[in-house]
Amino acid sequence: MQHKYKRVLQEENVTLYNAIMKYNENRENLLSKFATKNSDGIRREEKFREDIRTKFSRDADRIIHSKAYSRYIDKTQVFFLVDNDHITHRVLHVQIVSKIARTIGRSLRLNEDLIEAIAIGHDIGHPPFGHLGEEILSGLCEEYSIGRFLHNVEGVKFLDDIEKCNLTLQVLDGILCHNGEKFEMSLRPDRNKTWKIFDKEAEEILKGRMNYAPMTLEGCVVRMADIIAYLGRDIQDASGIGLINMDDLNLISGECRGKIGTENANIVNNLIIDIIENSFDKEDEISYSKEIYECLKKYKNFNYEKIYNNPKRLEEKSKVEEMYKTLFGKFLNDLKHENKDSKIYKHFVEMNEINREYVKNSSYTEIVRDYIAGMTDRYFEEAFKDVVLPKRVKTFKE
Repeated sequence: MQHKYKRVLQEENVTLYNAIMKYNENRENLLSKFATKNSDGIRREEKFREDIRTKFSRDADRIIHSKAYSRYIDKTQVFFLVDNDHITHRVLHVQIVSKIARTIGRSLRLNEDLIEAIAIGHDIGHPPFGHLGEEILSGLCEEYSIGRFLHNVEGVKFLDDIEKCNLTLQVLDGILCHNGEKFEMSLRPDRNKTWKIFDKEAEEILKGRMNYAPMTLEGCVVRMADIIAYLGRDIQDASGIGLINMDDLNLISGECRGKIGTENANIVNNLIIDIIENSFDKEDEISYSKEIYECLKKYKNFNYEKIYNNPKRLEEKSKVEEMYKTLFGKFLNDLKHENKDSKIYKHFVEMNEINREYVKNSSYTEIVRDYIAGMTDRYFEEAFKDVVLPKRVKTFKE
């Protein structure tokens, strides 16, 4: 009797599984002909059987459960060393990008699972203190002869090599090619990519290649959503902490302010609508209108002049540089002398989640680079204090 009951349950489970898979398949039949199907997802290793989740949904789950993703929580976006709980951190930024990109993707009948996975993983490789930290770390990497540092390439390294999440090519490619600093009116996917081409492209990007695009239309949407997510939000944050005054936006023409807006909510809404209107039923392309694109350039120039390059925001730059240099040299020395008491061993090299092949095949300098790149801002500060400040004790008894 028990065996019969078990067999009935198994049969019901198979029926339910097949029904769910059929439902997912039917959903995909409603997508645009330019959308990426889950069945197109390619992994480096097909070592596990796919379950009721779509391939790209499973990728999003694997990213969320990675150690690297958990460290988003204390990685700053633009404003580092600012004690304000309401400014944007990476963990919020990637969620905003995901929401914006999925809104666009839903309207264009693209694959929202793929969009979500790319969006939440796109900034995994950012080091402490945002783009300033990236600039400093890149200089140190070149000084130590291991090439430039770029957060998009580093994000792929964390997910594909260091933690070995076995993500699909389409998701990793979207992360590699997101490049929120590159700003174009329209974007077409570069669809003819394989793992070999992808690996080669990552090397070329580190060497300075600029003309690269995601292999999917979903990746293109995330790349453009990245700019929409930070443009108005950075203005809002800068105003909130007193770095700029909203009256400063009068430097942008009234015509452009009328088209795009001055409040973050309006900026996001107007840019989303413009992309949808100018991309709907287009042949494999995501695009702004020419008028909005020209105005966006003025907004971006405003942000760089008044926010990103603002001397007040960069007041502590020289101190941050010294912190990076100190920690890089300290941890490199710890590896060379096998100081197993060092944090780089306890919190990185010897962690269970770290791929052993990565450790075996990487130089000491590369391991230090990746360890520092993975730090949160607060952990970075604490590590520096441990290295520089003498420790107080109450007793020398064990």
